[in-house]
Order: sequence, then C-alpha cells, then structure tokens
Amino acid sequence: MTVQATTPPARSIVSDYIALTKPRIISLLLVTAIGGMFLAAQGLPDAATVAVVLVGGYLAAGGAHALNHYLERDIDGMMRRTSRRPVVSGRVTPTNALVFGVALNVIAFVLLSSFVNVLSATITLTGTLIYIFVYTIGLKRVTPQNIVIGGAAGAVPPMVGWTAITGSLDLPALYLFAIIFFWTPPHFWALAILIKDDYVRAGIPMLPVVSSLENTKQSILLYTVLLTALTVMFFVTGAVGGIYLASTTVLGGLFIYFAYRFLRAQGVKGARSLYLYSLLYLDLLFLAIMIDSVV
Repeated sequence: MTVQATTPPARSIVSDYIALTKPRIISLLLVTAIGGMFLAAQGLPDAATVAVVLVGGYLAAGGAHALNHYLERDIDGMMRRTSRRPVVSGRVTPTNALVFGVALNVIAFVLLSSFVNVLSATITLTGTLIYIFVYTIGLKRVTPQNIVIGGAAGAVPPMVGWTAITGSLDLPALYLFAIIFFWTPPHFWALAILIKDDYVRAGIPMLPVVSSLENTKQSILLYTVLLTALTVMFFVTGAVGGIYLASTTVLGGLFIYFAYRFLRAQGVKGARSLYLYSLLYLDLLFLAIMIDSVV
C-alpha cells in the first residue's frame, strides 16, 4: 500500500505566512502610528491617509519580521519560545520567507510613496533596514546593548504617522521616536528575564544573560525614570496639552512603581507584571495623545 504525501490545506499555509509577520507585535506599532497622525492633525486625521499608513505599516513591519524569521532560523530552533515558528519548523522554506519579506517591503514603499508621501515611505523603509541590518545582523548576537540601539526600528511608526499628515519631520515626531526608544529597554529586558534560559541556549547576549539580575533590574529602573522624565518634558514643547500631561504623569508614576517594586523583590518576582504593564503603558500613553489631540 502506497502512502501519498499530503499537501497542507490552504488555510494552514495562509496562517503560516501571517505568522511570519508577527501580527501581535505589529498591532502595538500601529497604535503608535495612529497616535502620531492624531497629534499631527490636532484632531481626527484623514481616514484615507490613516488606512494607507496602517496597511503600508503592516506590510513593512510584517516584511521585516519575515526577514527576521529567515535570518534567525538557526537560533529559533534552540529556543522553546520560537521553535515552532514556520521557517524553523519547515512549514515555510527559507527562500519563500526571504522573498515574502522583501516583497512586502517593496509593496509598502510603493503604496506609501504613491498615496501618502515619499518621506513617510522612506522612513518606513529605514525602520526595516535598522531592524534587519543594525539589530538582527549587526548587534543581536554581539552585544547586550542590542535592544537599546536596535530598538530604534520600533520607534519609527509614530514618525511615519506624523510625516504622513504634515509631510515634514518636526520636533514632536522626534519626541515620539524618543519615547518609544527609551520605553523599549525596560519593556524588553523584563521579557528577557522571563525567557533568559532560551537566550542562554541560543547564545544571545541579552543583558540578563551577561549581567547580574540586580544590574538588569537597576537598568530597567533607570530607563523607566528617564522615560517618564522625557514624556513630561514633551508637554513643555506645547505639542500636547493637559490631558496628556495628567495621563503621562500617572502612567509614568505607575511604571516607576512597578520597576522599583521589581528591583526590591526577590529573584524574578514581579518581572511578568512589569512586562505586561509596559505593554499597557504604551497603549494608554498613545491613547492619551489621541484624546488630547482631539479635545
């Protein structure tokens, strides 16, 4: 009796290609892009522009993530958290992931440059290049400062949102970039503490791997304080108002509280709550920016 190989159903194939884009991560990036558009418009931004930025942003970020799957397929297989990803598990070939990632970025650039502006398209492409060449290839396997410098890629979306409305790169956009840049280390180090064993197995020098837990906790608190100071300073520029100031003061105070409580706790207790709050923090901060812009 001959056993015939079965072809994966179309739904499964589509699911795998969607998984390559890491949609849960992209959803947070798109929130920040929307915040940038609301701030630039000082009210409700043009709906068509919002739609194009969201589609283009998803395609570009999804393409970057697909390229990350391609480049990190060797270490993905060493970590429990990533061992079932489509490329490392063989459900998507490396070549297909590479072509898919490049194609999504090309489409994103054409879409944004055609229906928004070339500046927004260029900044979006720059985010992909930073993520791939600076973070993934250049820093991730070399230095514990990988996420500090490479985090610039994740700080690009609000700048794209701003330039999509204004057509220029101004001080408020740079502040939005800086906010996410300083938010990234405490957010990511809290996660890295929780999955430290994975990084050890893969030989990735994340801060909790190459430094003591105490030093990592101190670094998290330092960046949290700097982040909170930066968000309050943003109010001084006049780009945001009282609703934003009240919100960022409360949100930043809670972030510092979670970071300080983690520093004082034994072992890794409090790391998960800090990590989860960091996600909520960014969502609520950019929601506050949107409400403040409209009001």
